[in-house]
Amino acid sequence: EPKNGKINFIGSKTETALLQLLLDLGINYKQLKEDAKIIQFYPFSSERKAMGLVIQEDAYFRFYVKGASEILLQKSRYIIDTNTGNETELTDTERDTTQQIIKYYAGRSLRTLTIAYRDLEQWPPDGITLDPDGEIKFEDLMVNITLLCIIGIEDPLRNGVREAVADCKDAGVKVRMVTGDNVLTARSIAEQCGIYTGGIVMEGPEFRNLSNERMKEILPRLQVLARSSPEDKKILVGKLKEELNDIVAVTGDGTNDGPALRTADVGFSMGISGTETAKEASSIILMDDNFSSIVKAIMWGRCVNDAVKKFLQFQLTVNVTAVLLTFISAVSSGEQKAVLTAVQLLWVNLIMDTFAALALATDPPTPELLKRKPENRDSPLITPHMWKMIIGQSIFQLAITLILLYAADDIVGHGLDSDPTNSHNPTNSHTEPNSNKPTTLNTLVFNTFVMLQIFNEINCRNLDEKLNVFKNILRNKLFVIIFLITGVGQVLIIQFGSNAFQTVPLNFVQWLVCIGLGFLSIPVGVIIRLIPVDKLFSYKRAMKAPTFRDDESAVTSWQKQLKFFKALRGSGRFRTHFGPQFNKNQQAFAGVAVVPSLIILSSVGVPSSVRSRSQERGESKVTQRSIPRESIKDSTSQGDEIEVSEK
Repeated sequence: EPKNGKINFIGSKTETALLQLLLDLGINYKQLKEDAKIIQFYPFSSERKAMGLVIQEDAYFRFYVKGASEILLQKSRYIIDTNTGNETELTDTERDTTQQIIKYYAGRSLRTLTIAYRDLEQWPPDGITLDPDGEIKFEDLMVNITLLCIIGIEDPLRNGVREAVADCKDAGVKVRMVTGDNVLTARSIAEQCGIYTGGIVMEGPEFRNLSNERMKEILPRLQVLARSSPEDKKILVGKLKEELNDIVAVTGDGTNDGPALRTADVGFSMGISGTETAKEASSIILMDDNFSSIVKAIMWGRCVNDAVKKFLQFQLTVNVTAVLLTFISAVSSGEQKAVLTAVQLLWVNLIMDTFAALALATDPPTPELLKRKPENRDSPLITPHMWKMIIGQSIFQLAITLILLYAADDIVGHGLDSDPTNSHNPTNSHTEPNSNKPTTLNTLVFNTFVMLQIFNEINCRNLDEKLNVFKNILRNKLFVIIFLITGVGQVLIIQFGSNAFQTVPLNFVQWLVCIGLGFLSIPVGVIIRLIPVDKLFSYKRAMKAPTFRDDESAVTSWQKQLKFFKALRGSGRFRTHFGPQFNKNQQAFAGVAVVPSLIILSSVGVPSSVRSRSQERGESKVTQRSIPRESIKDSTSQGDEIEVSEK
């Protein structure tokens, strides 16, 4: 429809470009369409790289065909003489000249398209056998056709495409282009995007005929696959998964992209230009057809992955310390009572389940997430660095609380003197620290334990070896709010919750001791980070990743690794976070978190979609799987497709 006085076409970039050409030439395309008497239509096929239709003229029939330039040039026998307008035999010289024109256009990043025709005296034509459906085969009409013209179509790269490809490379994602375009056009566009950097450029027929050994050899260096069919794309995805153990993500917008989208670990489809078949075969729909959206998806996926690990690191530390402290204090007590009461443990449970999950899972994604390499498909959920922090902090916290429990007089004895229940009696403060009456000692231990957890939340914000745990802490306002709410809540419990929580109010000095001991978690965390992992763990022996079947997803393997944790914590609460079953959309999102090892975008521009590995993928539905338009900038080339991969 006219917009700002100008007609804007929506749809296939090739078709809209041709319609725009007609407008520029002053031809009424609507009138042409109304006057044409279409007898037979042959839709585009990626196998034959062409489409055509038969229309009825006044005294004859004409078969029009458009498609890949080199294929139609090979089939052409005649050409139009530009001086007389008559058909003449296509000579070898003219054929070579036409071939050079095609190469010239392709070298300028233009997609070349050839239009040809063949006149028929009648329909069906004589000498052609009908197929079982009573129709004429397309191949039977592609004989002695007349070359009409060669058209060069430009797909300008959208703003930010080259930068997005560079971000993918920084993130360990290897981008590959898989397209049906001419090899010269594909290489030129890939070079503009930053995809082609001197690697291997190959055509689909040559690729599919390679032996397994040769294919495995060239796969790491393959950057562009031109003139490819849907089967070539599927073969490439399968080989990358089987031979290189890559995690593969594929983008597609057409019906014939379905097999590759289903074969990949992750599938991206186009929200604007994508067909319903492609959307059904995918698990994430990019609402703006933007390549930069894939970068956003990787960043958010890694952020979610880190959020899960931060929460687990924090919760396992709390669990280990609480279980050991409760066990040791109960065994050493004459009355076999733990130093932490049931109500106090409920408050600790609230801190580490609800508040900690909200605080640690709400850190926004940062560009730094794209600066690190992706995780391996078989990587354990709890890494050696996490184990180092969990074990180190647990030992430190347990040591602090036990020293307080059994040597409190040496540390804060002057503070305990004000406790009437102690009355300077060492028996009250040591021998029977777990009497039914609340004591200052029990309160000190409980308060210090909670303070250790509150400050350890800050430690858990970083999973790497970087020492600055306060970096960007103010960007996560929810973390700051929860940190303050937890601290204020602890003060209210200690000072005013004596009846419910079995505590006694503490004086100023005792509060300073508890807060000071809790704050020590941060410098201790720095010291633990400075300890080399190799000195503590032999990764291949002690931290060997579990193996799992090819048809298992990364999420399934994580579930298995968490069985010991569910046994420790009980199955109810954990299921609220992960669930006993993962639906396909959740698996796909977790797949991005673990890393797309290959994001295949198939043609030129950059449409896309993310899909999890699953054999039942054909049944998936496309609901609530899009990336918000606000979070994404401009997109890539305004057309076709590309392929991407992460290592």
